[in-house]
Order: sequence, then structure tokens, then C-alpha cells
Amino acid sequence: MNYAECIEQARGRIGNYCKACVECNGRACRNQMPGPGAKGIGDTAMRNYDKWKEIRVQMDTIVENAPVDTSLKLFGKEFKYPFFAGPVGAVNLHYGDCLNDISYNDILVSSCVECGIAAFTGDGTDSNVMVAATKAIAKEQGLGIPTVKPWNLEIIKEKMALVHEAKAFAVAMDVDAAGLPFLKNLEPPAGSKTVEELREVAEFAGVPFIVKGIMTVKGALKAKEAGAAGIVVSNHGGRVLDQCPATAEVLGGIADAVKGSMKILVDGGIRCGTDVFKAIALGADAVIIARPFVTAVYGGGREGVASYVARIGTELEDTMKMCGVHSLAEITKDCIWTKA
Repeated sequence: MNYAECIEQARGRIGNYCKACVECNGRACRNQMPGPGAKGIGDTAMRNYDKWKEIRVQMDTIVENAPVDTSLKLFGKEFKYPFFAGPVGAVNLHYGDCLNDISYNDILVSSCVECGIAAFTGDGTDSNVMVAATKAIAKEQGLGIPTVKPWNLEIIKEKMALVHEAKAFAVAMDVDAAGLPFLKNLEPPAGSKTVEELREVAEFAGVPFIVKGIMTVKGALKAKEAGAAGIVVSNHGGRVLDQCPATAEVLGGIADAVKGSMKILVDGGIRCGTDVFKAIALGADAVIIARPFVTAVYGGGREGVASYVARIGTELEDTMKMCGVHSLAEITKDCIWTKA
């Protein structure tokens, strides 16, 4: 199965909200929530996609004809490629009821490990979502990254106990999920976190803690102050705030400010291996891709995930060869062209 075939099969299994587009660019589902769409007019999701396409890559083939190494080391683990599957929750609501969070994560986590990468898993108001996700990660000797919503600190402690049982090698919190409707008006309150509260969460974690939802230099430095080992430059795919900048627009400035003191990941509209290359050139250590992995799982299960990983990995390798670099460390800003 190739990914094109996977998309065709997904259209017969995925729900009415997601259109299983050939290129997931936020336009067909622009303001559909529930569903994969973005908040308001859908401007942020579309901008995420468009801004990666405005960046161009610089070809250079007057170099040694040597093999390309796409491997990444992150928090003591080695991966075949510098990209990960993103966290998705309530898949039966947003994408179609032929799968639920339990069956989806069972397929995603194990097939990502087989392909040499790892998956971030989601969280939700149903506590069984996190239980199932961490069980799937435990089956793979901890090769997965649970993503906890910004609940109150007592619930976060309970969630971290599941992370420890799974022996997950890292854990994330998507603090930008504070903008999701289901987190509002909870008792006790959930939502945004202070630096001091995030520091407590990092201590609960006991493994490298990643703060997801950073869109400013100020936010990155706050995450660093809280003891985060990494950040994800992310606007939650446009699902929490309309008319944000694209992640491609803010990544470079954040990377310059952090200066290698934390690992930097980025998501939002990254749809091909060339986009992965651009993100690394702007200062990311790795990227996260979410919606297309849903299409892969719905359309082809384990085989669908394998086809998508192979596609993105091959595109990255080809781009590296044609831009004259042989390792991720050689990918710098000189390898891309941006508008003045």
C-alpha cells in the first residue's frame, strides 16, 4: 500500500468532518469543530500550511556523493527520522467511529515504533483515553510520549502515575489546550499554568518534560525557567485561537533565543519531508505531524502508518541529498531561502 491508496481507503471509513484530502491544508474543513478543522474562520491552520510552502530550499549537488543519515537522538533514544506522530484525542468524535482512542493508539504507537519513530498520544475528559494510551506505550517499552492536558495539579499527578507505569521516555503537556471548549468551566479549574505550576509538573514528571504550545520567545523562556527539557512550537493546529501567526513564522526567533538550551520541536501544517527539512533549517530538532497520521491509521492501519512514514522519510532523504547535506546537523539556515 502507498499513501495515495491509503487516502482513498480512508475516505470510506473516516467521518463526515474530515475529507481525507490529498494534501491536508486546512481548507476543506476550515471551521469544522467537531472535526479536524480550526477555530473561527480557520485562518491559523491554513496559514500554518501556507507559510511552510513560502520557504524554499537551496539546491547544491557539488558535494561528496555520500550516504545521508536522517537519524535523530532525543532524550537518550535514537530514531530513524526526526519526525513524530502527533497527539490526537476523541478520534471517534472528530474522525469517525470505526476507531476509538483505544484502538487508534494501539495501532499508532506500535506501528510508529516498528517504523523507527515514536508517537505522541492524546488525553481527554474520559480518563480511559490516557489509560489506554499509556498502556499502548508500556507495550513498546516506553517508546512513546503521553501528552497531558493542563488539568488542575491533583489530576496531573494522577496522570503522571500512569506515565511512570508505562516507563515513557518523556512526557508532554499541551498548555495551549487551555483554549479548548471542554476544558472551560471545570471544577476544579483547568487551563493556563504559571511558571511555578509548570515547575511542579516538571517535578511530577520525573522524565524529560516537554511544554507544547509555545508561540513566542517569552513563552519559550518561561518554559525554560520552569525546567522544561523541550518545547513544541505549536498553535494547536489553529484549533484554539484564530488569526495566530504560523509556526514557521515564529520558529526561527524562538530557536535563536533558546540557543540550544532545550530541545525544540514544531508542528502545524508540516506535510512533506521537504517541510521537515525546512523546520530543521530554522532551528527545530524534530517535527510533529498529526492529522495525516489519522488518515494513515483510518485508511490502512499499520500498513498505512508504514506507508506514510516511508513517504515522509524518503522525501526528507531526497531533499538532504539534493541540498548537499549528509546529516541533520548539517542542515542550517543557509540551506533555505525566505522572502526578505
